[in-house]
Amino acid sequence: MEWGAGLAGLATGLVIAVVTAPVGVSGAVFLLPVQLSVFAVPSPAVTPTNLLYNVVAGPGALLRHHRTGTLHGPLVRRLVLGTLPGVVIGAVIRVFAIPGPVVFKALVAAFLLPLGLWLVIRTLLPSRRSGRARDALSPRAVTGLALTVGVVGGIYGIGGGSLLGPVLVGRGMPVAQVAPAALASTFATSVVGAATYALLALSGPGSIAPDWFLGLACGAGGLIGGYFGARLQPHLPETALRLLLGTLATAVGTLYAAQSLA
Repeated sequence: MEWGAGLAGLATGLVIAVVTAPVGVSGAVFLLPVQLSVFAVPSPAVTPTNLLYNVVAGPGALLRHHRTGTLHGPLVRRLVLGTLPGVVIGAVIRVFAIPGPVVFKALVAAFLLPLGLWLVIRTLLPSRRSGRARDALSPRAVTGLALTVGVVGGIYGIGGGSLLGPVLVGRGMPVAQVAPAALASTFATSVVGAATYALLALSGPGSIAPDWFLGLACGAGGLIGGYFGARLQPHLPETALRLLLGTLATAVGTLYAAQSLA
């Protein structure tokens, strides 16, 4: 039975990563409800299990982006430096003052559902304004956004790309620039977050250790899927990538809204 769950986790991680990696999303935000509902991973162990998935899966897409030279630039540095302290804060909140999962799902739904719909509509019906630069966030705003996303990622073990991507792309940045930066920040915060949970497990209440077998199995699938997903990105037009990102955000928002109301 355990090996069956491992193979199912491998397949789940692979499929999710192939679809989400082209737009800079690790797929952990989709994996979280699967771990809770299908694999019955208990809370709070589901959070470090999700972080473990990101740690194992991340190098697949990052290796491809490194080979194409897209892992350099100020956006990567801003997102990584912003999310790293946030994930530590989020992990402490998760262990000692965690809000319920229903609150989390409602908040994610309230954020991603309108954001995803806005991104889809904006892509299909672009504004007549010619200057996208006016919509772009300032460097300080990008760092502040990354810090906030890092806190959320530390609490719930989701990839920050699912939150950062729609915002940055919706404000005018190209997906090809946002995707590698979002994936890099997700990987960095997941490593730090997993280490933080390991330390907190020494004194924190409850079962904080991840489900190692399932996390590694899902991560192995994500490692393979992420590499091939990143290879697909240059062959997809910008409009298709923006629609995919908006659709993913809308789908996650709808899923979490339904679960929070159930």
